[in-house]
Amino acid sequence: MASTFVDVLGERAAASAGLAFEFVDRSGTSAVGYSELESRARTIGATLADRGLTGRRVLVLLPPGLDYVAVLLGCLYAGAVAVPLAPLPDTGPLPARQRAVLADAAPDAAIVPPGADPRALGDVTVLSTPDLFAFPASAWRRPEVGPDTLALLQYPSGPADPHGVMVSHANLLASCRQLTRHFGADPDAGVVSWQPPYQDMGLLAGVLHPIVAGRRVTLLDPREFRADPARWLRLVSDRHARISGGPGVAFDLCGGLADEELAGIDLSTWDIAFTDAASSTMDRFTDRLRRNGFRRSAFFPCYWLAEATSLVAGRRAPSVTSFDADSLAPGRLTKPRSPGTPVLDRGGPADEVDVAIVDPLTATRCPDGTAGEIWVSGPTVAVGYLGKPEASERTFCARLRGSTDNYLRTGDLGFLHDGGLHVTDLAA
Repeated sequence: MASTFVDVLGERAAASAGLAFEFVDRSGTSAVGYSELESRARTIGATLADRGLTGRRVLVLLPPGLDYVAVLLGCLYAGAVAVPLAPLPDTGPLPARQRAVLADAAPDAAIVPPGADPRALGDVTVLSTPDLFAFPASAWRRPEVGPDTLALLQYPSGPADPHGVMVSHANLLASCRQLTRHFGADPDAGVVSWQPPYQDMGLLAGVLHPIVAGRRVTLLDPREFRADPARWLRLVSDRHARISGGPGVAFDLCGGLADEELAGIDLSTWDIAFTDAASSTMDRFTDRLRRNGFRRSAFFPCYWLAEATSLVAGRRAPSVTSFDADSLAPGRLTKPRSPGTPVLDRGGPADEVDVAIVDPLTATRCPDGTAGEIWVSGPTVAVGYLGKPEASERTFCARLRGSTDNYLRTGDLGFLHDGGLHVTDLAA
């Protein structure tokens, strides 16, 4: 079994002659097969290695598209640490968050599209995409990478003080294989994704896991989705896709579409609609799209963390149970009650993942059904935060009393009920 993503892509290119990715934007559709994609990764990898970037951090500051996918994989083929980020703004200075990420990542190089103004990046070595094809694919030599080699530096959205999550090749493969098992191993189960590849859900579910599974992927320019959310649904319909998803806000937007925008859309093939959405959002979307063939049972509610690379828990078909509100406090034994406070079942833990509900004051597991802090261990849990040893120790090296195993402290509250993880911090 392949132990690095370099090996995975090589094996996939050798085994699959068909289409890998297509990208849809306002200018039309472009496509690339697995063999061509791997050849491009070799070329980019050889160029980056010649620049001395093996083992170095490389920002990927490109707009979403096939170049983004190829450059990301080319970084892995160079043995570099890819740092997927949003593209540079067309004009003006970097936004505050990008400046903070740039300072935290301390990159050795940045890859930008042709014509981009590199001055905002300071002294960082800047490469334009045409610069990445200085060598033929045959010039590539496999770098010294193994399962524990860092592959990515992920920056979760939100915090003003960014923390770069260090993700190894082993983390990536474990996560992608988990997604493949949860979503089904059928390579004919096509994927449609509009989510940016520099966000963890878009990167793992929309780009990397399909390579492991050998799926065909249609990528929609996120700008096109924002301008016309119905275009996402039309692509799911036109491509007869079985797997697609996104955050709750995406399903909320589509649940508000007018009848004329939904005309001719058939969502009957959509089997896995993965999301972190609330159950009420799923209900509204289903009520609006039922006439278009969408089934509520297609929803795949999940609990997703960048610090755990991607999926911690998930399940087919949403299930909601109402509980006594007072019993949901930490340390309390939860009590089902109707009517009561609804809590969504986010599913059982992913394969090889241990989800512990913990009393953080005593570092002991809570009895089944008791609310506490969610701790996670398993092969997908990332290495730690770049350059933040104290934060890494505090977050990634928690230990249950009497155990030597490390756990990721999520900071979220929840409980296990009937084998499913219920996260009380997230709306039901």
